Amino acid sequence: MQKLGPPTVDLVVATVDRTTELDRLLASFELQAQDSLRVIVADQNDEDVLAPVLARHSSLEIVRLRLPKRGLSRARNAALGRLEGQIVAFPDDDCTYPPGLLETVTRRLAEHPDLDGLVGRTADPEGRPPSRRFSAEAGRLDRASVWTRGNSASLFVRRSLVERVGGFDEELGVGSDSGLLGEEVDWLIRCLDLGAQLAYDPGLVVEHPSPPRTGEEQLAAAARAGATVGHLLRRHRYGPRTLTRMLTRPIGGAVAALVRGDMTGARVQRVTLTGRMRGYRRAGATK
Repeated sequence: MQKLGPPTVDLVVATVDRTTELDRLLASFELQAQDSLRVIVADQNDEDVLAPVLARHSSLEIVRLRLPKRGLSRARNAALGRLEGQIVAFPDDDCTYPPGLLETVTRRLAEHPDLDGLVGRTADPEGRPPSRRFSAEAGRLDRASVWTRGNSASLFVRRSLVERVGGFDEELGVGSDSGLLGEEVDWLIRCLDLGAQLAYDPGLVVEHPSPPRTGEEQLAAAARAGATVGHLLRRHRYGPRTLTRMLTRPIGGAVAALVRGDMTGARVQRVTLTGRMRGYRRAGATK
């Protein structure tokens, strides 16, 4: 029997207002032990600033899409119509792939045809995760674990799954009109509801910077993230057990922060809780 070649990979990169970071990302693609890859760059810049960046990476097969309106989910959806690869990934434009990552992913998916995809985790250059919420234990994704195992920068799925599930919700994600995030969690829940088999492996690490935030920036991020979680809990009809857990966890976090004397941390937890409640009510009002 003739041995099949390695599966092809399409890397969907939505980018705006970043050139140095995109340059590093493309350089990391060139270090992959994966010959059959293609990069689809969804360019949301107002000016043509990417031409010299892309020209420096002529060894890569790059498809560039110029888009008139910004929005992460909109950009990714525009790229989905151009897919050809058997495996699809969605790296952020400011992350980097370590050498050999795609070789590991393609081998794992070839060895496990029952899997529709793999999810890894992100870490900063010092190896620190972006938050403590991400799970350190490997396992299958389900509706309970998707909150601690789901992220798009280290998501690798078969194109057949993308074709079954469809695109990202354009009312979610950076640049959306709603201001809510969570487009990848929403998409993953939809995958799971269709019976997709997705595995989480914290050993698959994508480097992603986590710039320090001021106290006010932490509060704004917590409010936005809280509203997103509340919205998704109601949209996807999570039951009382999950709702109770998601609403009581910030209370426990606030108490722990107060015990440590961390007043900013306590405020972040309080804002997270009120954001989740507001997002839950908002989702009900927009049904």
